Amino acid sequence: MGRTLTAGAPGVASPGESSRDSLLVVNGLSKTFAALRALDDVSFTVGRGEIVAVVGQNGSGKSTLVKVLAGVHEPDPGSSVRLRGRELAAGGGSLAPDGLHFIHQDLGLVPTLNTIENLDLTPGPNRRPKLLPFNRAAERRDARRLIERFGTSFDVDLPISGLSPEQRTIVAIARAMNDWAGPDEVLVLDEPTAALEGQEVEQLFTAVRRAANNGAGVIFISHRLDEVINLAHRVVALRDGRVVADVSTSDLDHRRLIRVIAGRDVKGAVCVGDVRGGVAIAVDHLAGGTVRDVSLAVHEGEVVGIYGLLGSGREQLGQLIYGTLRRTTGRISVAGRDLRRGDPRDAMASGVAFVPSDRHRDGAVMTLSMRENLTLPELAPLTSKLGAVRSRAEGREAHHWASRIQLSPAEPERALQLFSGGNQQKVVLAARLRTRPRVLILDEPTQGVDVAAKSALYDLVGNAAQDGASVLVSSSDTEELVQICNRVLVMRDGRVTAEVDREHLSEELLVAESLGLTQAPPSDAKVLKLRGEHDARDCS
Repeated sequence: MGRTLTAGAPGVASPGESSRDSLLVVNGLSKTFAALRALDDVSFTVGRGEIVAVVGQNGSGKSTLVKVLAGVHEPDPGSSVRLRGRELAAGGGSLAPDGLHFIHQDLGLVPTLNTIENLDLTPGPNRRPKLLPFNRAAERRDARRLIERFGTSFDVDLPISGLSPEQRTIVAIARAMNDWAGPDEVLVLDEPTAALEGQEVEQLFTAVRRAANNGAGVIFISHRLDEVINLAHRVVALRDGRVVADVSTSDLDHRRLIRVIAGRDVKGAVCVGDVRGGVAIAVDHLAGGTVRDVSLAVHEGEVVGIYGLLGSGREQLGQLIYGTLRRTTGRISVAGRDLRRGDPRDAMASGVAFVPSDRHRDGAVMTLSMRENLTLPELAPLTSKLGAVRSRAEGREAHHWASRIQLSPAEPERALQLFSGGNQQKVVLAARLRTRPRVLILDEPTQGVDVAAKSALYDLVGNAAQDGASVLVSSSDTEELVQICNRVLVMRDGRVTAEVDREHLSEELLVAESLGLTQAPPSDAKVLKLRGEHDARDCS
């Protein structure tokens, strides 16, 4: 095991350095699936009051580690996991995760039940015993209070399936934090902020730091490197199922952390070249959902970002343009042709492709193969005169795209659900790129994927723009928008309130504009009027 150092993170008590302060001790943990060794002799500790980040590329073993700790998978013989000195896994026995609390990447919520009922599935220490009469009003009040701890509110009587990805994540976090008996327990968070934005993230981190200050141990898994550095005391890096680093965050900066995760330097910004084409898509006074009045134009070969806080309308703009959410007013035209019907069929016929934020629910059929998901959006070129899909042609197409997107493993017949999150997202994007769209709309395109997969996805987006597509990227990741966009539109209260050009683009400015903290006059270069030409990206 690598060198282990300790250092206090802001707002969190520094963990003890002696072994007796270790709440969780993982020693020689391995897990084999058939011929694949997903975890190979993994060892690390989590101390009282300590927040340990576990990082690694998709497929590095992070999800398997969480599932072993949760008792979903049985570890290989010889593996050892001790909690408060008590053996949880020995010689192939299943874990009994008493004292371990989990927020899984797939959240583990029941979609047909509402927030109140999902919170009740794992009652906390202060919840009513199941034999007492059911008090609906009290349950509703408690659920609302739990949700409001994270700086938001919504209808707790709605089924989970009717909530946004951000709201579903908050329910899962609230359930885990509610089921908390006190100190000397371990909280495991698997990508908890993937669907959250500024205020919700800060509320979560406040709750996590409070738990750590009270003596809990925390395992924090995230692809958001700034969060890792700011929140954790230590970083444990996995690669190919093995621990390749165990270091203090005080010894890491952003570049070194990327090198630890990927084993190499990963290139940053993608140059998408000059913007010379005409207007590919024009939106005039669009409204619907939380979008109140948006007008914009995107040119051929241009990558335009959309940024805004939760509730700004950003998260629904792509759905309105594509037609999965019905617009109430407004006009949309692609290459001069009006999208009058305002539905996805009309958008697709005009050359618009859409990658939704929730790839599992809306972007793919996870039980189908990579090949089937790739070709599903456009089967006509692969169909015979009799209407049957030509399997050889489809197979060649799948192998071509598997190579182009660097699919790992390069197995087109493998079910999509068996690939890592980064590879799933590559397939979802490739399926849209294969249709050669005029307009490509991306909603949170790299949510929950690792740094190497992000780089590959950025390359695909950049190549699409260079081939003449106009790209609209809606993202809560300011770093991402700064890296790949020619310009960024900032939304607030359902409207575009600022447009930041490439020359002045920065994370700080985007956040300030989203909060309404800048008062730049219209003549200021960083806030532009929509026009026919935009500055080329600085590729130096």
